[in-house]
Amino acid sequence: MMLDVLLTASVAFIITFLAIPVMIQIAEQKKLYDLPDERKVHTRLITSLGGVGIFSGFLLASLLSVQGYLNPEFQYFFAAVLVIFFLGLKDDLTVLSATKKFIGQIIAASILIHLGGIRLDSMHGLFGFNELPEAFSMALSYLTVIVVMNSFNLIDGVDGLAASLGILTMVVFGTYFFATDFQAYALLAFSMAGSLMAFMIFNHHPAKIFMGDSGSLMIGLINAILVIKFINVADAPFVTIQMPAAVAIGFAILIVPLLDTLRVFSIRIFNGRSPFTPDRNHMHHLLLDRGLSHTAVTFTCLGVNIGFILLAWLGRSLGPNYLLLIMLILSFSGIGVLQLWQLSPPQAQDSDGKAKLKRAPKVIQFTKDASAAKNN
Repeated sequence: MMLDVLLTASVAFIITFLAIPVMIQIAEQKKLYDLPDERKVHTRLITSLGGVGIFSGFLLASLLSVQGYLNPEFQYFFAAVLVIFFLGLKDDLTVLSATKKFIGQIIAASILIHLGGIRLDSMHGLFGFNELPEAFSMALSYLTVIVVMNSFNLIDGVDGLAASLGILTMVVFGTYFFATDFQAYALLAFSMAGSLMAFMIFNHHPAKIFMGDSGSLMIGLINAILVIKFINVADAPFVTIQMPAAVAIGFAILIVPLLDTLRVFSIRIFNGRSPFTPDRNHMHHLLLDRGLSHTAVTFTCLGVNIGFILLAWLGRSLGPNYLLLIMLILSFSGIGVLQLWQLSPPQAQDSDGKAKLKRAPKVIQFTKDASAAKNN
């Protein structure tokens, strides 16, 4: 089985590594660029077609390694991936409305839940609840898939961040499923990890290509499949490595993108705006505004996520309620510190030695020819 995992990850890596330069070349020829604006952090013309390379490596490696006759639910997983990939690609090329994107995500979620059996039927002891009524189970399953999917889409705002977090979550889930003999799910995770590792070669700062919605939504979809499967099996009596606090541990594995999404959505709704309205209020934006580089922001978020995973593993015997409470206290304390830090702007010294406020860099204004490049 170890050989299968290595081969799957290697095939995914090689295909994505070969595909990305082709996508960069096509984007240059067809002028398919992600144009900067006052909300985005990049100031150069960069293509968002990296998701095509990730999709190519991931899908081919998965189809070659996962035995469909032993895992019939995977045909529905791949169907949902296709829906999300083409939905994201359409948005990368011609900008979809939030309503159309949401409808597409609902379609993909319904395929997973009703046909693929990816469903949360129990709270596994969280808040004292176990088995759930069917209506509540369906609603919770849809909510989980949609939120996890969008969390990776929204965290993709700094070079290398979404890909790094994706590699981390895929390796963690893949290792668990490998150790517990869920071979197909391990192969699914490591095929995505292999593709993302190849993509990182071209996406670290300064990025040559972005993954776009076609990549970030797809990473979120695979994470939604893996975390729901993990929660459903981690405390089952037949599993060799049992996790009594499966819900809290699953939350810890995805904590950085999930908390950022829930925080941003809450702020937007509180201010009377749609939760899908874009802004510069994400955690990575706050860190960038404090002077951290893209690389520093990526490693900070990655380090925080790893820290919570280790905390969840060490505290798994506490049960889901106490463990989740500890993680939420630490999380909101950290967010509070970050917000207070943001409210006190850094000071720099001018040529006369007097303190002055550090100003955010201006966004480069492009000419009409550059702004129209995407339409040519």
